[in-house]
Amino acid sequence: MPRKTDAPRRAKPIEGDVLQFVPIAEAVATLLKPHAEVVIHDLRTQTIAYIANNISRRDVGGSSLAELKDIGELGTDVIGPYPKTNFDGRQLKSITAVLRNSGGETFGLLCINFDLAPIEAARDALTLLAAFQGAGTQPTALFNADWQETVNTAIADFLGERGLAASALAKEDHAALIERLEQEGYFSIRNLVPYLARLLGISRATVYNHLRRARQSKP
Repeated sequence: MPRKTDAPRRAKPIEGDVLQFVPIAEAVATLLKPHAEVVIHDLRTQTIAYIANNISRRDVGGSSLAELKDIGELGTDVIGPYPKTNFDGRQLKSITAVLRNSGGETFGLLCINFDLAPIEAARDALTLLAAFQGAGTQPTALFNADWQETVNTAIADFLGERGLAASALAKEDHAALIERLEQEGYFSIRNLVPYLARLLGISRATVYNHLRRARQSKP
């Protein structure tokens, strides 16, 4: 009688099956979540076989042709890091591992796409904090009234000059408003960035980006 074993036998992975790399994709995506996705491409069908932590809104079964165009030749096993742009304009840093069989033939790609937006926002925040250390005195008005009321008045003046409503502001209007507030010293206020982001319906990172450009344009 054959001896029974407690541990079930696992099926041997089929060579050239890209789905054997799914646990690796999930492990990397879990470690870097929510800032990175891992995409497995099947070069035999030139389609996406698997996506872990999907931030690019692509579909499994979709074409891999765009990815192949981005990375070019597959002469090395690791390609990158190289820049990519997500569907919503966010900048990504990507790296690709080429999957080969025992004969050295390529059959798949494992691509990691990392969202740089949180890093850029943190960098901009640190830059602003460093700038605040050398900032001059705050406007007197900020000590004599509630700062939110003072900021609201400055925004109302800006809107009145342009004949606009806050809900109708375009990207260039946001940039001009933030430049005006920077020129008048309002960014000395500690909590101004999240307050402006909420009022204008834009992200904090966008406020920081407009502010950085306004400071860079100063004579």
